[in-house]
Amino acid sequence: MRQISVVEQEKIKLLTKNQVSFTLIEPTENGLKKSIMDATGTVRNYLKGENIHDYELQKQGTESKVIVPAIIHTGFKTIESKASLYRPSTKKGDPRIWFYSLTKIANPNDIIAITFYCDSFHVFNLTKLNIKELIHSPVLNPFQELINAISTTENEVAFELLEMLRKVAKGGPIPSMVNADTSVGRTLEAALGIDINSSKQPDYKGIELKSFRNKRVNRKNLFAQVPNWNLSKFKSSVEILNSFGYKRDEDFKLYCTVSAITKNSQGLSLRIDNDIKQLIENSDKSEVGDFVVWTLDKLYSRLQTKHKETFWVEAESIRKDSREYFQYKSVEHTKKPILSQFDLLIEQGIITVDHLIKRNSKGRVVEKGPLFKIKPKGIGLLFPPSDNYLLSD
Repeated sequence: MRQISVVEQEKIKLLTKNQVSFTLIEPTENGLKKSIMDATGTVRNYLKGENIHDYELQKQGTESKVIVPAIIHTGFKTIESKASLYRPSTKKGDPRIWFYSLTKIANPNDIIAITFYCDSFHVFNLTKLNIKELIHSPVLNPFQELINAISTTENEVAFELLEMLRKVAKGGPIPSMVNADTSVGRTLEAALGIDINSSKQPDYKGIELKSFRNKRVNRKNLFAQVPNWNLSKFKSSVEILNSFGYKRDEDFKLYCTVSAITKNSQGLSLRIDNDIKQLIENSDKSEVGDFVVWTLDKLYSRLQTKHKETFWVEAESIRKDSREYFQYKSVEHTKKPILSQFDLLIEQGIITVDHLIKRNSKGRVVEKGPLFKIKPKGIGLLFPPSDNYLLSD
């Protein structure tokens, strides 16, 4: 996709502020002539993440084509349309998508936005449409109605969770469930009645909860993601541990942070190869070199799924009678990470990877990561402008 213009970026920020989840696609001149567009990785991730369509499960051929209702927005009017999602019989069957009547609103290299609401695609030309004017128009219009409906639906869950958090905060300091760094999050989830599990899905009706102690400036967890072992030189966490681990008390472990801007004490570092769209971990041992990789598409997908909407909850840590208590104080509400920033933040060392691998005295290997973490200053760079709420007066 071509570089998004400043004007288009402002339109995206406005849509994000109204909690519209969408993906972008750029039709080519040839694509418009042939009524065909490649369903790019970003489009496929959006369709799969929103449970709309999964190309990986779709067979090749016209008999497996999926048709979905669509509405094309032109401003104060709409065009009834249909979306065609299919994989051609030729070659590998690269995923395709097309919207009937798209040529009525699109020129080559325009940026087209696609969102999904009430069982239909809603399509509009981000490059040409005056988003701000339509949303704030005193004259009711179909686009304004769509944005208002989406915003209202999305905010219902956020306000519901915010009210629950305020009730917890008004109850005063809560004793920690366990004596561990993770207790600030586990204690809050228990107070809210949320099951504590290791699911990769967000915690509460699509909203991820991330809690932290306010006196610490520690990095915040984004998500955990194992490497792509099929593409990696090493095929397991055991190999990583055996190559770089160290003896500590009764355990043999590898607890370390890996960054793109410097090598750590184990000689490990990260780098991004944009040509093959991979994040690569490297060792300065000549006999090892590059040893594991993550595909960027997979990392984007995890980030989108885990942090489509997040409550970053700040807590005051209070010590009383040798026990820790938490007073939950405030919430930063972020939405829809900017995927294009992810690579940059890794390259700048703002997003790092933590290995948490150990072999206990019984020979069992446990891996709690790898954890992708972000420095506090990176939140405002990875996400559009956020909303902030106090939990008590």
